[in-house]
Amino acid sequence: MSYLKTRKRLASLMLVFLLFSGVLSGGCTRRPKTPTPTTAAPYTEEASKDYEHFEEAQLKAQAEFSQLMEELFHDEVSNSQIDLHFMLKDPSAYGIDKAQNIYNEFTLEAIKEAEEDQQKLLKQLDSFDPALLKEDQKLTLRVLQSLLRTEAKSSGLELYSQPLAVTIGVQAQLPILLSEYIFYRRQDVEDYLELLAGIDEYYAQLLDFQRLKSENGLMMSDLLLDHLIESCEGYLLAPGDNFMVDTFNSRLENLPELTEEEKAAYRRQNEALLQSDFIPAYQLLIDGLNGLRGTGQEEKGLCAYPQGKEYYEYLVYSNTGTSYASIEELLKDMELTMDKQLVQTSLMLRFHPELAEELDNYSYRQTDPGAIMEELKVLSQEEFPSLAECSYTLKSVPKSLELALSPAFYLVSPIDDYQDNVIFINENPRFASNELYTTLAHEGYPGHLYQNVYSHTHTDSKIRHLLTFKGYSEGWATYVEHLAYTMDNGLKPEMGELLAANSVATLGLHACLDVYINYMGWNRDQVKEYLEQYYDDPGALTDALYIAMIENPSNYLSYYVGYMEFMNMREAAQKKLGEHFDPKAFHTFLLDMGDAPFDVIQAYFTVWLEEQEKK
Repeated sequence: MSYLKTRKRLASLMLVFLLFSGVLSGGCTRRPKTPTPTTAAPYTEEASKDYEHFEEAQLKAQAEFSQLMEELFHDEVSNSQIDLHFMLKDPSAYGIDKAQNIYNEFTLEAIKEAEEDQQKLLKQLDSFDPALLKEDQKLTLRVLQSLLRTEAKSSGLELYSQPLAVTIGVQAQLPILLSEYIFYRRQDVEDYLELLAGIDEYYAQLLDFQRLKSENGLMMSDLLLDHLIESCEGYLLAPGDNFMVDTFNSRLENLPELTEEEKAAYRRQNEALLQSDFIPAYQLLIDGLNGLRGTGQEEKGLCAYPQGKEYYEYLVYSNTGTSYASIEELLKDMELTMDKQLVQTSLMLRFHPELAEELDNYSYRQTDPGAIMEELKVLSQEEFPSLAECSYTLKSVPKSLELALSPAFYLVSPIDDYQDNVIFINENPRFASNELYTTLAHEGYPGHLYQNVYSHTHTDSKIRHLLTFKGYSEGWATYVEHLAYTMDNGLKPEMGELLAANSVATLGLHACLDVYINYMGWNRDQVKEYLEQYYDDPGALTDALYIAMIENPSNYLSYYVGYMEFMNMREAAQKKLGEHFDPKAFHTFLLDMGDAPFDVIQAYFTVWLEEQEKK
């Protein structure tokens, strides 16, 4: 489960849930309209008994499904303390006293055991007759079946997992979670300190897993290893004055039940654990990774490994939930979508040549982060359904972590406390060229924050609150980010169209390279030749993009393929409904579906579109 929803380069947080991902091979067909009889059907005793048996079977299946979902929710949400805390503000209200572990176990044996459990669950789910379930249960069933069937694609490829990575790895993002670990009550402070005390053992498991990868010829190259070690070095915090101390102290102040003496004792304990466990945990990673130097291969894409191409295919379907039948078919449409946006930029510059000169000095109406959020909140009301009232806090990424984290990210709120939301902005100069306005549309309104709060207030299924499909969540945020360029934001409409098309085309280029490098096996020379179609002199960009794709295979596809799936549905709806197309109705349908794989959504979309056509 991912708690951080992010922009561009940051995707899933950590494998805290060894849950499931999959593709439902079946689909939803349109239900035939029931004809109205001209005369009443004759009553028979057999017909009455058949109906009673059917009704009895319905009630039994619905109750059994509800019970299974309740047990699954409890098992998953309470598996680790960090899961439990970030998903539920008040676990006791859900009948949960304590988590089973402080961190999820990350070993080869644990992964395989989870896979076995997943397949047992899939068999249970397949035993249900959808015709006997309620409509919301049918949707949950299809989502879970899809999820589990995709996850089954990784069977036998467990050692290809990469929990340690520069910006999307456990070691890069866990400190942010710890610094945002809210203290609702005294026990939360105790749990937090227990997490700090156990981080060295947890990281030792991750390092052992990395050693196992090395022993099996699956170690990363030394160049990527250097990048990973550099990211770890940012967490060797100086004693006393650092964000892990500052955030802890400020959270303590919000606990009135503690005396000043108790607060002082907790402060001392926190600083002691940072020195005795937290910092040594990162030093352990650094020393252990250095010990693996020279055991990896040259910098090549994932397909260079023995079963790398097979694993990449799994990653694509897991991280996008795409409805496309093959990667080749997907890549073809990715290229077409990118080319379409490039043609759009070309046409905009041809018919509006003044835009080329204005690219260096255009500006949005609002430039302050808070003002941008408030404006987007108002503008979103025009084409998106109303949202329950909630609050948000904008925070800056700690200076010491700026190089290890992404331009911005959203911290997912608990299921039972959707009102309070947090968005982090990375103010490092390397992100100075990022559009803050559209970044906040991606993270806030109508992006991650909006979609998350809507889901919490419109989805009854508790288990679905635990499931994150990156293709949907990042695709939605990218889709609305694209729309934000052309909202009433102070830009000339033509400039907004140009920037939107250019942004999507740039992301598309990254996504296509991801496939070419990790699935097709392109080398640097091939990447350079490809980039020369779009840049006069790609220069250092060739190496930068080549390494970025190797470090995080399929990451860009979560954003681009998800965006593409949403746009495919929108264009289909616009084509079929013409002037009767209603953006708000379309967005309401997508949001009501909730976080799900696109093969599931597409089936429901077909029915929705036919119903809209009849109106």
